[in-house]
Amino acid sequence: MRDRSAVVIIQNNRVALIKRARTDSIYYVFPGGGIEPGETPVAAAKREAWEELGVKVEIQECLAEVAFNGTQYFFQAIILEGEFGTGSGEEFSDPQRGTYEPVWVELNELVHLDVKPRSMSNSIQKGRKRNGN
Repeated sequence: MRDRSAVVIIQNNRVALIKRARTDSIYYVFPGGGIEPGETPVAAAKREAWEELGVKVEIQECLAEVAFNGTQYFFQAIILEGEFGTGSGEEFSDPQRGTYEPVWVELNELVHLDVKPRSMSNSIQKGRKRNGN
């Protein structure tokens, strides 16, 4: 078990996710991955945003720490530069791991998708309703 970091990027009522297709299932995850030895959760989140999305981000706050196969950190982030969808991390070149597709998903569509972890998707939906968006 290895701790993980992920970014939650929301722009124009859309959230950045990775659409995963593995064998017979399609699901969505927040861009992120394992924290390397000696790396902080924030540094890992920034690195993963670059590798998976092709963007450099500014981390704003830790939205959640979820206990699942270690600790998963979810950081609210904003895009500083780069072109969304141009990530070239190792996950894109390993067909055994299924496919990875960076996508923007409308916030009101989250409830209809298999987003993992569901608790983060629900939290974003609740925050959206609370803020009147």
